[in-house]
Amino acid sequence: MILEERSIPGLFVLESPVHGDERGFFREWFQLFDFEAADETFSVEQANLSFSARDVVRALHYSLAPRGQAKVVTCAQGELDDVVVDVRVGSPTYGAHEVITLRAGDGKSILVPAGVAHGFVVTSETGTIVYLLSSPYEPGLELEIDAFDPEIGVPWRLTSEPVRSAKDAAAPLLAERRAAGELPLYLA
Repeated sequence: MILEERSIPGLFVLESPVHGDERGFFREWFQLFDFEAADETFSVEQANLSFSARDVVRALHYSLAPRGQAKVVTCAQGELDDVVVDVRVGSPTYGAHEVITLRAGDGKSILVPAGVAHGFVVTSETGTIVYLLSSPYEPGLELEIDAFDPEIGVPWRLTSEPVRSAKDAAAPLLAERRAAGELPLYLA
């Protein structure tokens, strides 16, 4: 596996071989050894799977868990645009975002560092995303930011109106979360 660091500190795109034949394909999308070899640590405490239809936007979510909550994300079916926004106060890339297209069978995964907001939009008819979390879901510590916050300016690839949960649609802006003291701190 190859780990390629991106512009947001701690964000990596992971590339692993895809072995395909007439039956389909196989790939190892997570191996702790590869992380350790790149001086990155990650311990799995929870695994999630999310299936969605085209134009479903699930975003932008982050955790204030005391231990942090990093994620390793991959697309198991379909295609999606995975979005990471640096919301860590004091980060040199605070407010910056990256959009990384993931397709089932492309060999790509993403290591999302703790303290950043994460989301995605399904760009195929349907899409399935799977992700490993370094700490478990804690309802009172899981927050969201408006995915369409103009300050962030994520270029969501949509073919129609976005489909969002009521909670995501009512999410505050990044500036509102910052004013309320509800953002994580950047720990270099």
